[in-house]
Amino acid sequence: MRKQQKGFSLIELLIVVAIILIIAAIAIPNLMRAKMAANDSSAAASERSIVTAEIAYYSSFPTLGYPAAMTVLGGAIGATCVPSTLTACLLDAFLANNGNPAGSGKSGYLFTAAGQGAAPSTDFLTTAVPISTTTGSKSYCSVSDGVVRTQAPGVLTLATYANCPGRNPLTN
Repeated sequence: MRKQQKGFSLIELLIVVAIILIIAAIAIPNLMRAKMAANDSSAAASERSIVTAEIAYYSSFPTLGYPAAMTVLGGAIGATCVPSTLTACLLDAFLANNGNPAGSGKSGYLFTAAGQGAAPSTDFLTTAVPISTTTGSKSYCSVSDGVVRTQAPGVLTLATYANCPGRNPLTN
């Protein structure tokens, strides 16, 4: 007579592990695509927030023009923001400081915003570019007309004030 077996055999465990690995191999690329799409959406929304803050700053301080640096639109990370010409408190401090004082970005993107021309600047350029090809698939830009523009997915060139208006407006 045979003894009753307790537990699983090594072959049964190896089959279960193999099935889990096959499912993971199918799911991980889809997860990465979903994360990139979320980063793209976050970057577009952040770009819109920066444009709104730029326009609000110009409306509040017309004699100063658009600020020379994006940090002026927000405050210091972790500090209470007190509105002034140097910390306007119009933009989230995390975004205004490009993720942190080291500028590591937000949601896989690096952001820039600056007034264009001599002070007081009457134009601005703001850009959002993925940190790498695994964190985003689009680059964004906007100038003082307030329209957020993008290139075709996969084209990740940095915009300039001259070429941004020629890009496609963001549609959604």
